[in-house]
Amino acid sequence: MAPITASLAPDLQVTEWLNTDRRWSLHDLRGKVVVVEAFQMLCPGCVSQGLPQAGRVVELFSPDQVAVLGLHCVFEHHEVQGRREALEAFLHEYRITFPVAMDEPSDQRIPKTMAAYQLRGTPTLLLIDQRGRLRKKHFGVIPDLLLGAEIMSLVQESESVVEEPKEVSMSEGCGEGTCIA
Repeated sequence: MAPITASLAPDLQVTEWLNTDRRWSLHDLRGKVVVVEAFQMLCPGCVSQGLPQAGRVVELFSPDQVAVLGLHCVFEHHEVQGRREALEAFLHEYRITFPVAMDEPSDQRIPKTMAAYQLRGTPTLLLIDQRGRLRKKHFGVIPDLLLGAEIMSLVQESESVVEEPKEVSMSEGCGEGTCIA
């Protein structure tokens, strides 16, 4: 997974949530690492790799530290995949129990959240840190071990604000190979 410039993650623009009684926002999940699995139910890689991997993340990490969300991004076969009933049946059939949102359609072919994150396709995995910053975006399949290490790294990050490094001139505390701040 290639690192990206950490900026505040755009909130999810969705029409409906399934497998949950509430409408989630990324702001609600601050303090947790958020794993978003963007998928389509007719995408073979999503069905065989992305969604099962998201399920393993749910099983392995504490819900106090890591939240897993599905994002159903319909950018093809709109008449079939865009129906709530079809997605409900899919989630039931594949035993997907974590919250799943339906990306809001746009006037373009690409739905709104997918466009906001500039996703190339599905499956795509997004990692958002405890402060709500988008830290990783990965299109395609990622090995479980690598994903687990990335998530654990974000879980272990300090929640305190990291101070900017101080500039120290040579005359202000450096000498003989050492610097004192």
